[in-house]
Amino acid sequence: MFMLAMRSIRQRPGRFLATLLAAFLGAGIIMTFNSLYDTAGRPGVDPVSSDTLTTSASVVGGYGTLLVFFAVASTLTVNVRQRAAELELLRCSGATPGQIRRMVVGESVAVALIGAVLAIGPAMLGGQALLEVFQDSGQVAKDVDPSFGVVALMSGIDITLVAAAGAAFLALRRATRRRRPRGRARTFLAYAALGVGAMSVTSTFAFSATDEALMATPAYGAILLSVGFALLSPRLLKGVLDRLPLTGASGWLAVRNLRRRVEHLSGILMALILFTAVSVATLYMQGVESDAMKASGAVRTVDAKNLQTLNLTVVGIIVVFECVMLVNSLYAATTYRGREFGQQRLAGASPGQVLGTVGVEGLILTAVGLFFGTVAALAGIIPFTVVRSDSVLPHQGLGIWLAVVAIATAATVGTSLVTARRVLRTPAVEAVGLAA
Repeated sequence: MFMLAMRSIRQRPGRFLATLLAAFLGAGIIMTFNSLYDTAGRPGVDPVSSDTLTTSASVVGGYGTLLVFFAVASTLTVNVRQRAAELELLRCSGATPGQIRRMVVGESVAVALIGAVLAIGPAMLGGQALLEVFQDSGQVAKDVDPSFGVVALMSGIDITLVAAAGAAFLALRRATRRRRPRGRARTFLAYAALGVGAMSVTSTFAFSATDEALMATPAYGAILLSVGFALLSPRLLKGVLDRLPLTGASGWLAVRNLRRRVEHLSGILMALILFTAVSVATLYMQGVESDAMKASGAVRTVDAKNLQTLNLTVVGIIVVFECVMLVNSLYAATTYRGREFGQQRLAGASPGQVLGTVGVEGLILTAVGLFFGTVAALAGIIPFTVVRSDSVLPHQGLGIWLAVVAIATAATVGTSLVTARRVLRTPAVEAVGLAA
């Protein structure tokens, strides 16, 4: 099965490019930040610099690990689903489920290893650049030299390979299982996250405006609420679709297609909700904190600088992975619809009508993700703003939110339309024949 996996990669490398890119970016981010552990452990590093480097590596490294798993999982789920016919043929030819599982997991691990190895060089440069940022802001002493050692190297490779193997196993199990009643575990976790998130944002009012931990509870509460909404994304999307009053051919087809593919689109919707909630909540709360510090005339401490750097860095990482996950998943999913587009054109739909349907689908999906992500973000922003500044809403205006909307819309609608336009270049008869 290992030889079959390697032959599959050599024969059709294009199907693994999305996984390779996700592994490359994920391993690069993990190794970049975990190199701060190696730097903090160098002889002669002062305690303040060591604490700054260790804290940054711990916080961002944890986010990076989760994002690597979700990014790889999203690409592998689409990849495995599109290969359902091929895997079924292997099973009918005598391959056991265990052999097929080992082949798919072997492919994923091999591709992830290549991506992790390719990321070593950029991660070394990234770690050095990141250290210079901390030094320029006064958070780390100027005489601290960068180091890229065992912690960075092994954590990047090990986490990426484990994430690839686990994501491939789960994707294969999900794509090949027969229809069964949905378990209660996901629903339980969703409502548990919503409940704990609600308690977390409510507990913000127990803090004073000067408490150092003030931002932590509303930020984590917003994240937990977004996780709860994300886990309930199939139900939320179905509920919205049942109430949409769209008319016209494109609108009717868009709603129909989304209802039929709601389970397949849940991963994309999850990414949109999490991206919106974390980005909006973090940036607005950091803006409120900066304004409050400036108004009080207080000198920004090293801890305050660390918090601001971490907040902006985490948001930057999430933006990168959001784009990677959406672009990869939507590209693969839209390319896979070549036969569907061909059938619509043979039934009388023009290429413009097909593109219109794809555009409406993307707008609906984006609007749903932005709405629930914004609700989760506001649940954390409002309590924090009330306690920190005695205002109900931040004074930053809609600029940050509009920037998040623009990125999400460009990644979702833009990728769908560009990919659909490329797919439509294939003649309808040929598209139907090739897919069959």
